[in-house]
Amino acid sequence: MTDNTNKETSYKDAGVSIEKGDELVSRLKKIVNNNQKGAIGKLGGFGGLFDLSELGYKKPVLVSGTDGVGTKIKVAIENDVHETVGIDLVAMCVNDIIVQGAKPLFFLDYYACSKLNVDTAETVIKGIKTGCSIADCILIGGETAEMPGMYKPKDYDLAGFCVGVVEKEKMITGEDVIEDDVLIAVGSDGFHSNGYSLIRKILKDTKADLSQVIDEKKLLDHLLTPTRIYTKTILDLIQKIEIKSIAHITGGGIIENIPRTMPKNMSVTIDTGTWNMPPIFNWLSEQGNINQNEMFRTFNCGIGLVLCVNHKDVDKTINFLSNNNETAWKVGKVIENNGREKVQFK
Repeated sequence: MTDNTNKETSYKDAGVSIEKGDELVSRLKKIVNNNQKGAIGKLGGFGGLFDLSELGYKKPVLVSGTDGVGTKIKVAIENDVHETVGIDLVAMCVNDIIVQGAKPLFFLDYYACSKLNVDTAETVIKGIKTGCSIADCILIGGETAEMPGMYKPKDYDLAGFCVGVVEKEKMITGEDVIEDDVLIAVGSDGFHSNGYSLIRKILKDTKADLSQVIDEKKLLDHLLTPTRIYTKTILDLIQKIEIKSIAHITGGGIIENIPRTMPKNMSVTIDTGTWNMPPIFNWLSEQGNINQNEMFRTFNCGIGLVLCVNHKDVDKTINFLSNNNETAWKVGKVIENNGREKVQFK
């Protein structure tokens, strides 16, 4: 029998490397350059600092959002492609706060793993930095947690936290939506970051070849296309046109998310003939034998946002979005709630 009475034990013996954590922080300090207005201090402190007074708001309202990437991360891990999930993480958070009219200010990430692979973590966080650049916000800090036994050896998980600001009188609440207002769809970049548990089940059940080409792109590339970030265009648009409500078509799809932006006494009709569902969604529906209702309840089906405007502003809104590299079209209208489904298709 071995006598371990006098053997010294370290954190490393439990599977946690302080040295690797220090190395990652050192690398990140070279990636993150917080010289934007409002940022205070440097990466590595106990808390991220931001001076709101520098921005000149009269009655600022802070808007916060938190989200993850879901099991899309499993696709990234299984195929050793980590460059884009950080963009997804930022997108899922900032898209949630811009629909209320808020400009994203700063972002924090949480990266959790079983055993820290510094190269993988650095790649993921570079993607987060890229997403923040697209969204015009600051990566102000974060946390890396190495937790042996909580995850499988190569697995990791992500969570993001975003804070934005909007003038109180300019908040988008949906309270002014009325009958005959018009719904405008803004195109998505594929699946975004929702429904991947179902997607992965179908991939497994059908033994799908990820190298097969669908609509001139490999299936794996479709699966890992990052979630589109709408920040700049939407924030510019709301300075020019009164947008009554905006729905981010995220988990819950078209059916669950549009009602979140509507008054209780209003419903909407969606005209499914106004757009062609992107081929990758049709492929998935056919492979998994998914009915239309389930598709609309689970996936964005080609629609990333749904805006509600007065009928007089429809053409101006669509033209502005089109001129700013977004695909946009009239997709439906608001009707008085008649006790049926909040989202009715025709």
